[in-house]
Amino acid sequence: MLSREDFVSRFGGVFEHSPFIAERAYDAGSVTEPLTASGLHAALAAAFRAASREERLGVLRAHPDLAGRLAIAGELTEDSRKEQAGAGLDRLSPAEHARFTELNAAYVRKFGFPFIIAVKGLDKEDILSAFETRIGNGLDEELATATTQVERIALLRLTSMLPEGK
Repeated sequence: MLSREDFVSRFGGVFEHSPFIAERAYDAGSVTEPLTASGLHAALAAAFRAASREERLGVLRAHPDLAGRLAIAGELTEDSRKEQAGAGLDRLSPAEHARFTELNAAYVRKFGFPFIIAVKGLDKEDILSAFETRIGNGLDEELATATTQVERIALLRLTSMLPEGK
């Protein structure tokens, strides 16, 4: 079994900039060998769901805007950079970038955290469509949707880190 320090070092970034999720999952004894993406995801997601509302909001707020200023400045985490590039968000036209910027600002004003979507398998049109739909949601509905999306992103990251059975 990995030490707590090694575990947090390896998996502390699965939930964006929120190593406390990995720490709590490890401390709870819910991390078991062999490490698999599905098993580890269940442990981490349980720790995320058990966090206070403010802590969960902090995890949501740790996510970057899609095609936002961090992407332009080259300051995304490697996982976020790859995920956004895979969806074509690094190749937006000026008009598309302006639309993302406008939606990002409106979304954060309304909900207090950035728009979060697991972009794997989606293209910029899919993402814009979801953005335009979800901005009409109420806070509770969007908080639930964003939480589900954060957990999906974590599973996708774990699947790339830990193929089943390894």
